[in-house]
Amino acid sequence: MKRWIKVALPILLIVISIIAFNMLVSGRPAPERREPPQTALLVDTIAAEASNQRFEVASQGTVRPRTRTTLVAEVSGSIVEISDNFVAGGFFEAGEVLARIDPSDYESELLRAQAELASARARLSDEESRSEQARRDWSRMHGESGREPSPLVLRLPQVQEAEASVQAAEAAVQRAQRNLERTRIRLPYDGLVRERNADLGQYVNTGTNLGVAFAIDVAEVRLPLTDRDLAFLDLPRPGFEPDTPVPVRLTARPGGQVSAWNAEIIRTEAVVEETTRLTHAVAHIRDPYALSEGSDHSPLQMGTFVNARIQGRSAAGLIALPRSAVREDGRVLIADADDRLAMREVHVVRSTPETVYVTNSLYAGDRVITTAVPAPVPGLSLRVREDASSTDGQDEPLLRILGTDPSFEDADETER
Repeated sequence: MKRWIKVALPILLIVISIIAFNMLVSGRPAPERREPPQTALLVDTIAAEASNQRFEVASQGTVRPRTRTTLVAEVSGSIVEISDNFVAGGFFEAGEVLARIDPSDYESELLRAQAELASARARLSDEESRSEQARRDWSRMHGESGREPSPLVLRLPQVQEAEASVQAAEAAVQRAQRNLERTRIRLPYDGLVRERNADLGQYVNTGTNLGVAFAIDVAEVRLPLTDRDLAFLDLPRPGFEPDTPVPVRLTARPGGQVSAWNAEIIRTEAVVEETTRLTHAVAHIRDPYALSEGSDHSPLQMGTFVNARIQGRSAAGLIALPRSAVREDGRVLIADADDRLAMREVHVVRSTPETVYVTNSLYAGDRVITTAVPAPVPGLSLRVREDASSTDGQDEPLLRILGTDPSFEDADETER
């Protein structure tokens, strides 16, 4: 009996505890059910705006002189004079004598040629007088007979020979004058000496290389362009002068400081390089060394590598967005009128490292989300921060490589 009580009593106590707990729980009022609060996602937006500016194509090249001359001795002799400006890096004016070859022998040659010319002219005068006298003698002897004297009687062959001697003597004088002039080494333009290969007292022969110089009125830059680039530019046809020069902005870092120069596309080369499949446009920079009065740019030295921005066609109608605003799947996140997330699929016409240009499904005034949203869900509640500055091009003077013509629909979507 006692053993049975020892076994049943704990079980009874457990059952009584369970019944009491259930009675207490059932007697309490049910807790109020509350929905968990929804937290709105804080995002930044920009207002999409249609562009009204122009395309811009990037290129690069090296500044070269338009006119480059290798100075060569046209006569032989010793160099007896060299200008102070005939040094590497020296500036000179048009017609300035850079070097002079000993003119003594050529002055003597000119005097001899002039003497021979005077002798030939005297002989011609004598022969003309003899011919005239022969004609008068013929007239006295034959009167009105009507017979014409032969050329030999009138000494016409001798006159012609004397005239030929005069012409040869005049040619010899001209040749001697040219040779004398060639002893003075000069160029017909304002320029800069690139290198000098001769010095005072050196004997030079005809054809000896004396140095290299180039003109400083205009410099050139050959800018390589792909077929895609050409689709966004209005360049002059090969062989034709442009009606309106195409503006180009050149930039470089001479001395570690950014400098800029204005240039113009003045022609395109009518050749496509077989290895690179590139076409070259040629830009002119006037007064590259800023030597003219009123020049407002820093000197641009030959050989400088420059980056170029070529102004192209009108970009009206396209939407320009920051590159980060377009997702990899080609969609854009939008904050709709109810501050909820929406997704739009857009067509990327062209992209640059900073900007993407799109068409369709996006309109001026749409609020484009620029904040990164890892897992966007349409309809997600948003808390839109005050709109950031729109991409109206104020911070970027020209748009980067895009187009509005229907032909641009097939353009590549990535920057080369």
